[in-house]
Amino acid sequence: MFAYIIRRLVAAVLLLLVVSIVTFAIFFLVPRAAGASADDLATRYVGRTSSATATHEMAVKLGFTDPIYVQYGRFLKGILAGADYDTGPTTVHCPAPCLGYSFITQNPVLPDLLDRLPVTISLAVGGAAVWLLFGVATGVISALRKGSVFDRAAMGVALAGVSLPIFFTGLLSLSIFAYSLHLFPGGSSYTPITENPGRWAYDLTLPWITLAFLYAAGYARLTRAGMLETMNEDYIRTARAKGLPERVVVVKHALRSTLTPILTIFGLDLGLLLGGAVLTESTYSLPGIGAYAVQAINTNDLPKVLGVTIVAATFIIVANLVVDLLYAVVDPRVRL
Repeated sequence: MFAYIIRRLVAAVLLLLVVSIVTFAIFFLVPRAAGASADDLATRYVGRTSSATATHEMAVKLGFTDPIYVQYGRFLKGILAGADYDTGPTTVHCPAPCLGYSFITQNPVLPDLLDRLPVTISLAVGGAAVWLLFGVATGVISALRKGSVFDRAAMGVALAGVSLPIFFTGLLSLSIFAYSLHLFPGGSSYTPITENPGRWAYDLTLPWITLAFLYAAGYARLTRAGMLETMNEDYIRTARAKGLPERVVVVKHALRSTLTPILTIFGLDLGLLLGGAVLTESTYSLPGIGAYAVQAINTNDLPKVLGVTIVAATFIIVANLVVDLLYAVVDPRVRL
């Protein structure tokens, strides 16, 4: 088990290094290969309204005229040890891990992301708990009652949940439950959990349900398919022949075998949401990382977009690392 954990940790670190290389290539190497000059890259930092002279001076200060390997080394050093940015009259130090410095807002990127991170974590974790509970439970019941009215109705709702985009269900939910029935608050409503846990849950209930409606549908269908396949296995018939209660047969034997693919997509889905639930945050006007990324794209603020990309990729890698470790708990054969 210890060797398995070490292998997973080493693989995660190497994958983070690969992510840094790919991210740097997308933002700096690909534009140069497409014909962009050092001054063109600098305009993404200082804005398009800057003069040509000022843009060229900034390109030199940022090191865009240096060789690519020197730029990547500086980029990686900034993440690991921090970086200094010459803004003209002064030099600003960005402490490690430095994910960039926005010359438009005159602020490092990481503190802005940390300010918005609790909103995204609250949305992602709460929504994940709802869709995992209801999706898996619905899939198990549908499999045990195959062909029943509940099975057909649940799979019909699941199909609608997968098909409908979240900006449609989100706006529809706001129109009905927030503005017509006044059961939940409208958009832009968020209270930190440290201030009022009850209000925090109340403000996020509608976004959680909207987000869970999209994801729970896929989990219900996946769980149902896995349970139908597993319930016909020989070891399930053996467990029943031994006189085990049906609850033990379903939960301990059948459901446990079905959890492996569910854990796989759960790690990916949760990691993606922690990197920014763009549509949900935009629909409900929540000040999370997703809304921060949209704002950065609209203002052509490259360091912010770069920082969000690195954070999102890191969350996905960490989420998959946790899933790999959970594999060893759910299925001991993975340890070998």
